[in-house]
Amino acid sequence: MPETATTSAPWEYSLYIPNDPRAVPVSRRTLRLILALHGLAHLTDTAELIASELLANAVRHTSGPAALRVRYADGVLRVGVWDADPEPPDPPAKLDDLADDAEDGRGLALVRACADVWGWQPLSRRGRRGKYVWCDLVTA
Repeated sequence: MPETATTSAPWEYSLYIPNDPRAVPVSRRTLRLILALHGLAHLTDTAELIASELLANAVRHTSGPAALRVRYADGVLRVGVWDADPEPPDPPAKLDDLADDAEDGRGLALVRACADVWGWQPLSRRGRRGKYVWCDLVTA
């Protein structure tokens, strides 16, 4: 698929998914297409890794739906995931501190290592509570 030039105009996409592990690869493929269409294919591997980790956490640790949100503005790509659980994510460990055979704890550690900036915020809209975990990738 040919890349098109990245425009300076901001854009945003949201993909709402059910609480189903099969939705994670669907979201990854959608993200890949979005980035290719906007000329940001060079960020695909990192953005897919981040989105996969955040979505997998949302599906694994909550019982409700989730949403992948992708936004570009001012040279920054923001990849974030909303889920219905208002509890904050566990602080990420450093990758060097994890045991080689550790089965948990790598997700946010990978996000922390790959993103330029990351964070989370609680959300409450129309009686719904949840959180938004996000990270920024500088596109230049």
